[in-house]
Amino acid sequence: MSTTPTEPRPYILAENTWKTVAATPYEVAVLPWGACEAHNYHLPYGTDILEAGRVAAEAARIAWEQGAKLTVLPVIPFGVNTGQSDIKLDMNMNPSTQLAVLRDVIEVLNRQGIYKLVILNSHGGNDFRTMIRELGLQYPKMFLCSCNWWQAVDQKAYFEHKDDHGGEMETSVIMHLEPHLVSPLTEAGDGAAKKFRISGIREGWAWAERKWSQVTKDTGVGDPRQASADKGERYFKAATEKVAAFFLEVARADVKDLYA
Repeated sequence: MSTTPTEPRPYILAENTWKTVAATPYEVAVLPWGACEAHNYHLPYGTDILEAGRVAAEAARIAWEQGAKLTVLPVIPFGVNTGQSDIKLDMNMNPSTQLAVLRDVIEVLNRQGIYKLVILNSHGGNDFRTMIRELGLQYPKMFLCSCNWWQAVDQKAYFEHKDDHGGEMETSVIMHLEPHLVSPLTEAGDGAAKKFRISGIREGWAWAERKWSQVTKDTGVGDPRQASADKGERYFKAATEKVAAFFLEVARADVKDLYA
Protein backbone atom coordinates (compact mmCIF):
# COMPACT_ATOMS: atom_id res chain seq x y z
CA MET A 1 0.00 0.00 0.00
CA SER A 2 1.12 3.56 -0.65
CA THR A 3 3.14 5.24 2.12
CA THR A 4 4.22 8.86 2.45
CA PRO A 5 7.87 9.51 3.41
CA THR A 6 8.28 11.45 6.64
CA GLU A 7 11.49 13.17 5.52
CA PRO A 8 13.35 13.80 2.25
CA ARG A 9 14.82 10.68 0.71
CA PRO A 10 18.45 11.44 -0.21
CA TYR A 11 18.22 9.51 -3.47
CA ILE A 12 15.16 11.43 -4.82
CA LEU A 13 16.33 14.63 -6.52
CA ALA A 14 12.98 16.44 -6.32
CA GLU A 15 12.83 16.07 -2.53
CA ASN A 16 16.22 17.55 -1.74
CA THR A 17 17.66 21.04 -1.35
CA TRP A 18 20.56 22.66 -3.13
CA LYS A 19 22.63 22.31 0.07
CA THR A 20 22.18 18.53 0.11
CA VAL A 21 22.54 18.04 -3.61
CA ALA A 22 25.69 20.16 -3.83
CA ALA A 23 27.36 18.11 -1.09
CA THR A 24 26.49 14.65 -2.50
CA PRO A 25 28.94 12.94 -4.90
CA TYR A 26 26.42 11.22 -7.17
CA GLU A 27 27.71 8.39 -9.35
CA VAL A 28 24.52 7.47 -11.21
CA ALA A 29 21.36 9.24 -12.34
CA VAL A 30 18.16 7.23 -12.84
CA LEU A 31 15.57 8.58 -15.26
CA PRO A 32 12.16 6.88 -14.87
CA TRP A 33 10.13 7.06 -18.09
CA GLY A 34 6.45 6.18 -18.29
CA ALA A 35 3.41 6.93 -20.43
CA CYS A 36 -0.08 8.36 -20.00
CA GLU A 37 -2.62 6.02 -21.58
CA ALA A 38 -5.75 3.94 -21.04
CA HIS A 39 -5.28 0.67 -19.15
CA ASN A 40 -8.53 -1.27 -19.58
CA TYR A 41 -11.62 -0.03 -17.72
CA HIS A 42 -10.25 -0.39 -14.19
CA LEU A 43 -6.73 1.08 -14.06
CA PRO A 44 -5.74 4.76 -14.20
CA TYR A 45 -4.13 6.48 -17.17
CA GLY A 46 -1.09 7.09 -14.97
CA THR A 47 -0.36 3.39 -14.39
CA ASP A 48 3.01 3.46 -16.17
CA ILE A 49 3.95 6.74 -14.48
CA LEU A 50 3.13 5.38 -11.02
CA GLU A 51 5.04 2.17 -11.67
CA ALA A 52 8.08 4.02 -13.01
CA GLY A 53 8.31 6.34 -10.03
CA ARG A 54 7.68 3.73 -7.36
CA VAL A 55 9.97 1.07 -8.83
CA ALA A 56 12.76 3.61 -9.30
CA ALA A 57 12.40 4.96 -5.77
CA GLU A 58 12.30 1.58 -4.04
CA ALA A 59 15.17 0.15 -6.08
CA ALA A 60 17.18 3.31 -5.43
CA ARG A 61 16.50 3.02 -1.68
CA ILE A 62 17.85 -0.52 -1.62
CA ALA A 63 20.91 0.40 -3.69
CA TRP A 64 21.56 3.57 -1.65
CA GLU A 65 21.53 1.59 1.59
CA GLN A 66 24.22 -0.65 0.07
CA GLY A 67 26.43 2.31 -0.71
CA ALA A 68 25.43 3.43 -4.20
CA LYS A 69 25.39 7.18 -4.64
CA LEU A 70 22.55 7.69 -7.09
CA THR A 71 19.81 10.20 -7.72
CA VAL A 72 16.37 9.50 -9.18
CA LEU A 73 15.23 12.23 -11.57
CA PRO A 74 11.53 13.16 -11.96
CA VAL A 75 9.46 10.76 -14.04
CA ILE A 76 8.95 11.62 -17.71
CA PRO A 77 5.17 11.11 -17.98
CA PHE A 78 4.66 10.77 -21.75
CA GLY A 79 5.67 7.83 -23.92
CA VAL A 80 5.38 6.64 -27.51
CA ASN A 81 1.71 5.97 -28.24
CA THR A 82 1.68 6.32 -32.02
CA GLY A 83 -0.54 3.26 -32.41
CA GLN A 84 -3.18 4.69 -30.08
CA SER A 85 -3.97 7.98 -31.77
CA ASP A 86 -7.73 7.33 -31.69
CA ILE A 87 -7.84 6.40 -27.97
CA LYS A 88 -9.06 9.49 -26.12
CA LEU A 89 -6.25 11.37 -24.34
CA ASP A 90 -3.62 8.69 -24.84
CA MET A 91 -0.73 11.13 -24.86
CA ASN A 92 1.92 10.54 -27.51
CA MET A 93 5.54 11.67 -27.39
CA ASN A 94 7.25 10.83 -30.66
CA PRO A 95 10.62 9.03 -30.56
CA SER A 96 12.27 12.10 -32.08
CA THR A 97 10.93 14.19 -29.18
CA GLN A 98 12.16 11.61 -26.69
CA LEU A 99 15.58 11.85 -28.30
CA ALA A 100 15.59 15.64 -27.84
CA VAL A 101 14.50 15.35 -24.20
CA LEU A 102 17.07 12.66 -23.49
CA ARG A 103 19.81 14.71 -25.14
CA ASP A 104 19.04 17.68 -22.90
CA VAL A 105 19.08 15.50 -19.77
CA ILE A 106 22.39 13.93 -20.77
CA GLU A 107 23.86 17.36 -21.55
CA VAL A 108 23.20 18.42 -17.94
CA LEU A 109 24.62 15.21 -16.44
CA ASN A 110 27.69 15.33 -18.66
CA ARG A 111 28.35 18.95 -17.73
CA GLN A 112 27.99 18.13 -14.02
CA GLY A 113 30.29 15.13 -14.17
CA ILE A 114 27.65 12.46 -13.50
CA TYR A 115 28.68 10.07 -16.22
CA LYS A 116 26.29 7.15 -15.68
CA LEU A 117 22.61 7.21 -16.64
CA VAL A 118 20.04 4.46 -16.27
CA ILE A 119 16.74 4.96 -18.09
CA LEU A 120 14.15 2.99 -16.11
CA ASN A 121 11.47 2.25 -18.68
CA SER A 122 7.88 1.51 -17.69
CA HIS A 123 6.14 1.46 -21.09
CA GLY A 124 6.33 -1.12 -23.85
CA GLY A 125 6.07 1.49 -26.60
CA ASN A 126 9.30 3.16 -25.50
CA ASP A 127 12.55 1.87 -27.00
CA PHE A 128 15.70 3.80 -26.16
CA ARG A 129 18.32 1.58 -27.79
CA THR A 130 18.80 3.56 -31.00
CA MET A 131 18.84 6.80 -29.01
CA ILE A 132 21.54 5.42 -26.72
CA ARG A 133 23.60 4.48 -29.78
CA GLU A 134 23.34 8.00 -31.22
CA LEU A 135 23.86 9.88 -27.97
CA GLY A 136 26.71 7.62 -26.91
CA LEU A 137 28.72 8.92 -29.87
CA GLN A 138 27.94 12.51 -28.96
CA TYR A 139 28.76 12.06 -25.27
CA PRO A 140 31.67 9.58 -25.13
CA LYS A 141 32.25 10.05 -21.38
CA MET A 142 28.71 8.92 -20.60
CA PHE A 143 27.70 5.33 -19.81
CA LEU A 144 24.11 5.11 -21.04
CA CYS A 145 21.81 2.15 -20.47
CA SER A 146 18.13 1.31 -20.15
CA CYS A 147 16.11 -1.40 -18.47
CA ASN A 148 12.49 -2.52 -18.62
CA TRP A 149 11.62 -3.11 -14.97
CA TRP A 150 8.75 -5.53 -15.72
CA GLN A 151 11.19 -7.91 -17.41
CA ALA A 152 13.52 -8.14 -14.41
CA VAL A 153 11.84 -11.25 -12.96
CA ASP A 154 9.75 -14.00 -14.54
CA GLN A 155 6.04 -13.27 -14.21
CA LYS A 156 5.21 -16.97 -14.32
CA ALA A 157 6.29 -17.38 -10.70
CA TYR A 158 3.71 -14.83 -9.53
CA PHE A 159 0.77 -14.73 -11.92
CA GLU A 160 -1.62 -17.03 -13.74
CA HIS A 161 -1.52 -14.98 -16.93
CA LYS A 162 1.36 -13.10 -18.56
CA ASP A 163 0.71 -9.39 -18.69
CA ASP A 164 1.05 -7.20 -21.74
CA HIS A 165 -0.98 -4.13 -20.85
CA GLY A 166 -3.40 -3.62 -17.95
CA GLY A 167 -3.55 -7.34 -17.17
CA GLU A 168 -2.95 -9.40 -14.06
CA MET A 169 0.54 -8.11 -13.26
CA GLU A 170 -0.09 -4.39 -13.68
CA THR A 171 -3.42 -4.63 -11.92
CA SER A 172 -1.84 -6.47 -8.99
CA VAL A 173 1.01 -3.95 -8.73
CA ILE A 174 -1.32 -0.95 -8.69
CA MET A 175 -3.64 -2.74 -6.23
CA HIS A 176 -0.61 -2.97 -3.97
CA LEU A 177 0.77 0.53 -4.53
CA GLU A 178 -2.33 2.69 -5.03
CA PRO A 179 -5.44 0.59 -4.31
CA HIS A 180 -7.72 3.64 -4.25
CA LEU A 181 -7.04 4.14 -7.97
CA VAL A 182 -8.20 0.66 -9.01
CA SER A 183 -11.86 0.24 -9.92
CA PRO A 184 -13.58 -3.04 -8.95
CA LEU A 185 -12.44 -5.92 -11.13
CA THR A 186 -16.07 -6.58 -11.97
CA GLU A 187 -15.77 -3.46 -14.14
CA ALA A 188 -12.64 -4.67 -15.95
CA GLY A 189 -12.69 -6.01 -19.47
CA ASP A 190 -11.20 -9.43 -20.11
CA GLY A 191 -8.21 -7.99 -21.96
CA ALA A 192 -8.74 -10.28 -24.94
CA ALA A 193 -6.58 -9.25 -27.88
CA LYS A 194 -6.39 -10.18 -31.53
CA LYS A 195 -3.10 -11.30 -33.04
CA PHE A 196 -1.56 -10.46 -36.39
CA ARG A 197 -2.58 -12.71 -39.26
CA ILE A 198 0.92 -12.37 -40.73
CA SER A 199 2.86 -15.36 -39.42
CA GLY A 200 6.31 -13.79 -39.13
CA ILE A 201 4.97 -11.00 -36.94
CA ARG A 202 2.87 -13.42 -34.90
CA GLU A 203 5.92 -15.63 -34.33
CA GLY A 204 7.98 -12.68 -33.14
CA TRP A 205 10.81 -12.55 -35.69
CA ALA A 206 9.17 -9.76 -37.68
CA TRP A 207 7.52 -6.64 -36.30
CA ALA A 208 4.87 -4.06 -37.10
CA GLU A 209 3.12 -1.63 -34.79
CA ARG A 210 -0.24 -2.69 -33.43
CA LYS A 211 -3.26 -0.48 -34.10
CA TRP A 212 -4.62 -0.59 -30.60
CA SER A 213 -8.34 -0.09 -31.20
CA GLN A 214 -8.29 -2.88 -33.81
CA VAL A 215 -6.56 -5.28 -31.41
CA THR A 216 -8.51 -4.80 -28.17
CA LYS A 217 -12.00 -3.59 -27.33
CA ASP A 218 -11.21 -2.46 -23.75
CA THR A 219 -7.64 -1.12 -24.32
CA GLY A 220 -6.26 -3.96 -22.19
CA VAL A 221 -4.10 -6.83 -23.40
CA GLY A 222 -4.08 -9.52 -20.74
CA ASP A 223 -6.73 -10.85 -18.35
CA PRO A 224 -6.71 -8.89 -15.04
CA ARG A 225 -9.42 -10.81 -13.23
CA GLN A 226 -7.15 -12.94 -11.04
CA ALA A 227 -5.11 -9.98 -9.84
CA SER A 228 -4.58 -9.32 -6.14
CA ALA A 229 -2.68 -6.88 -3.96
CA ASP A 230 -0.78 -9.79 -2.39
CA LYS A 231 0.51 -10.91 -5.80
CA GLY A 232 1.44 -7.32 -6.57
CA GLU A 233 3.34 -6.91 -3.32
CA ARG A 234 5.42 -10.06 -3.86
CA TYR A 235 6.16 -9.21 -7.48
CA PHE A 236 7.02 -5.58 -6.70
CA LYS A 237 9.45 -6.71 -3.99
CA ALA A 238 11.17 -9.20 -6.30
CA ALA A 239 11.36 -6.78 -9.21
CA THR A 240 12.69 -3.84 -7.19
CA GLU A 241 15.31 -6.01 -5.53
CA LYS A 242 16.51 -7.15 -8.96
CA VAL A 243 16.52 -3.60 -10.34
CA ALA A 244 18.35 -2.41 -7.21
CA ALA A 245 21.08 -4.98 -7.84
CA PHE A 246 21.40 -3.60 -11.37
CA PHE A 247 21.65 -0.02 -10.07
CA LEU A 248 24.35 -1.12 -7.64
CA GLU A 249 26.32 -2.88 -10.36
CA VAL A 250 26.16 0.19 -12.58
CA ALA A 251 27.30 2.42 -9.71
CA ARG A 252 30.28 0.17 -8.98
CA ALA A 253 31.20 -0.51 -12.60
CA ASP A 254 34.46 0.77 -14.04
CA VAL A 255 33.35 2.16 -17.40
CA LYS A 256 36.86 1.55 -18.74
CA ASP A 257 36.65 -2.14 -17.84
CA LEU A 258 33.12 -3.34 -18.61
CA TYR A 259 33.84 -6.61 -20.42
CA ALA A 260 35.11 -9.94 -19.12
